[in-house]
Amino acid sequence: MTYDLHIFKRFLTGYALLILGLIVFFVVLHYVEYIDDFMDRGATMNDVFLVYYPNYIPEIIRLTSPLAVFISAIFLTSRLTQKLEFSSLQTAGVSLYRLMAPFVIAGILITGFIFWFNGWIVPQTNQIRLAFEQDYTKDGPSRAEYVNIHRQNAPNSILSVNFYERKSKTATSITLQTFSDAGSLVERIDADRMTWDDSLRVWRIISPVVRRFDNDGERGRRRMEVLDTTLSLLPRDLARIQGDVEAMTISEARNYLDTLERTAANRTGPSLVAYHSKYSYPFANLILILLAVPLASVRRRGGQAVQMGLGLFIAFVYLALMKLVEPFGYAGSLSPILASWLPHLAFLLFALVVVFRARK
Repeated sequence: MTYDLHIFKRFLTGYALLILGLIVFFVVLHYVEYIDDFMDRGATMNDVFLVYYPNYIPEIIRLTSPLAVFISAIFLTSRLTQKLEFSSLQTAGVSLYRLMAPFVIAGILITGFIFWFNGWIVPQTNQIRLAFEQDYTKDGPSRAEYVNIHRQNAPNSILSVNFYERKSKTATSITLQTFSDAGSLVERIDADRMTWDDSLRVWRIISPVVRRFDNDGERGRRRMEVLDTTLSLLPRDLARIQGDVEAMTISEARNYLDTLERTAANRTGPSLVAYHSKYSYPFANLILILLAVPLASVRRRGGQAVQMGLGLFIAFVYLALMKLVEPFGYAGSLSPILASWLPHLAFLLFALVVVFRARK
């Protein structure tokens, strides 16, 4: 038990130090890349370092956690192997499975933490991060995301919007058409502007023209000053970007995807993959531990340098495979669930083979 606690503490200490180092590395690298955007678009240094980067750090932790786990496990295990501590314990009859216990326990705890962190904490900070990037970086959402929008409001109702302004939650040149079950036009509302009222949670249509139709054509027209109406579409449904799900908790993302399905939205692949990745990605932390310990438990010519090099190669192949498979989920070539889980299942199988074949 004392030895397990010793390993457990050393592993978590290494993991924390690596996370800290990776945060500094990514912040510096990101700042060097985007400093021109920040200056050209009027972001102050207070905004950058007191608002943007503090809210970017949770996303960095989420992204780099599997790499930090893997490097920490490889480094610690290889040191114990080079000092013959593992070999001595195995010679004394302690199995590799028993030696892996403190690593696996730490991996389970980190996986659970990252699942909670990624599901409920990171989305809150991502809301601020994505809004800042939209205003101050060249990689912000294109205005093309918000033009010529067509959404199904109900089974027999379609809303068309010429342009939607995300910040003010205002749609311009809107048309809301309602059809009968037979497919004929029953009602049409045209207006120059429609805004979202946060207090009442309704859409306020300004100066609408309401036309009603029967089988013989238009049978009535009425112009109004204001029309408050409740639609199944919410403001976030009118302008969707790839990062939307990143800024939602798991429960919010599920409700959002239900809305997309109900309104017959297209291009939902990225949102579905991002949602299922909230469940699958944390398991990379545990899977990489299952890989790292048996790989580093074997002494190799070249010592720790070879161990680290081999470990980093495998870790980057794993992370690259995740990014390689995701576009197939976006396009629908693979189901979003399979695109999210396939790399993890493949490397889990590989890890189990490595564990089984390692010296016991």
